[in-house]
Amino acid sequence: MENQVIHYITPAVTPMLPDGRIDFASCEKLYHHLMDGGVDGILILGSIGEFFGFTMEQKKELLSFAAGVIGKKVRLIAGTTSMVFDEILELSGYALEQGADGVMVIPPYYFHFTDESVFEYYDRLAREIDGNLYLYNFPDRTGYEIAPWVVKKLAEKHANIVGIKDTISGVDHTRELIKQVKPVRPDFLIYSGFDDNFAHNVLCGGNGCIAGLSNLYPELTSAWARAARDGRFDKVQEIQQSVDRLMDIYAVGKPFVPFIKEAMAMKGIIAHPTATSPMPAASPEQKERLKKIMAGGA
Repeated sequence: MENQVIHYITPAVTPMLPDGRIDFASCEKLYHHLMDGGVDGILILGSIGEFFGFTMEQKKELLSFAAGVIGKKVRLIAGTTSMVFDEILELSGYALEQGADGVMVIPPYYFHFTDESVFEYYDRLAREIDGNLYLYNFPDRTGYEIAPWVVKKLAEKHANIVGIKDTISGVDHTRELIKQVKPVRPDFLIYSGFDDNFAHNVLCGGNGCIAGLSNLYPELTSAWARAARDGRFDKVQEIQQSVDRLMDIYAVGKPFVPFIKEAMAMKGIIAHPTATSPMPAASPEQKERLKKIMAGGA
C-alpha cells in the first residue's frame, strides 16, 4: 500500500441540548475527543450530523464554531446539502471562507433523477463553488445511486471535484468506482460510508472511510487506518472483527442517529442524546442493548 492515501474521517454528530438548541460545549468536547483519538478529518453536517434538521443560520453558526475549534489540526469537510440550489452555494461559500477544506453534497432527493441530470447538477456545482467538492452517494436516502460513469466523467472534467463518500452496504459499487475513476484520476479520494467496509475499500485501492462508529471509538478506527497504512494485516483483521461486533449499534433502532448519540452520552462524550425532531428517543430496552454491545469491548 505504498503511496496509497488512507484516511478515517469522522462524520460528527451534532450534539444538542434537551430544548433543541445546538450544544456547543459538547461540540467542542466531541471535536477534541476525535482529534485526540487520531482521526484524519471531521465532516460537519453530514447525514449523522442531521443537516436536514437545522436552519441556515444554525448551520453557519455550527460551521464557524467547528472551524474555530478544529482549525487546521485535521481535515475539515462541511456538509452543505440542501434541496434549494442557491442555499448550497451560499453555505458552501460560507464554509470555505471559514476555513473548511472542502464541501460535500448529496444529490437531490424526493424525486429520482437520471444519470444525465445528476451529471448536470454536479457539473454546475463544481463550476460555481470556488473550492473542493466531494460527491455523496447514499441511495438509501435518495432512492438512486450516482453511477460510476458519472463520477468518472465529473472527475475528468473538474479538478475541484476531489472525492466521493460511497454510503452503500455492499462493496460492488465502490469497487466499480475505484476501477473506473482511479485510472483517470489517481488522486481522486474514494471513501466508504459504512465502517465495516473500510478494509475491503483499502484492499481494492480506495482511500478508507467516512463512517460513524469513529464518533464513539476514534482510537480504534485511527489505529485501523494506521495498520492499513503500515501493511499490518494481522492488526487490520483483528480490528475488523471488533468493528463487526460494534456494527450492531446501528441495528438497535431506526433511524440509527439517536442511538449513536445515546451510546455517546453513555460514554460521556456528549452531554445529551437529543436528536432533531421527529427522531425517536431510545427506550429502556434499547439502552440496555446498547450497554451490552459496548460492554463487549472494542
